[in-house]
Amino acid sequence: MLGELVAHIARGLVERPEAVSVTERQEDSGIIAVELTVAREDLGKVIGKQGRTAYAMRTLLATLASRSHRQAVLRIVD
Repeated sequence: MLGELVAHIARGLVERPEAVSVTERQEDSGIIAVELTVAREDLGKVIGKQGRTAYAMRTLLATLASRSHRQAVLRIVD
């Protein structure tokens, strides 16, 4: 569910939504790592000015994860 949220938001921001890829991974510490990959030319749109868009996506992800008593981090892979 966490990955679906990130993918949905990212597809709405980028020029090439077909290039959006999201993977979820459970880390040893119990934290869920959500990795977002987009086309190189769309990287700036996902990060946003001064990282504001990425920060907002991380906030939404953390809020959704906390509702089920979990922790999650978003990693934007270039």
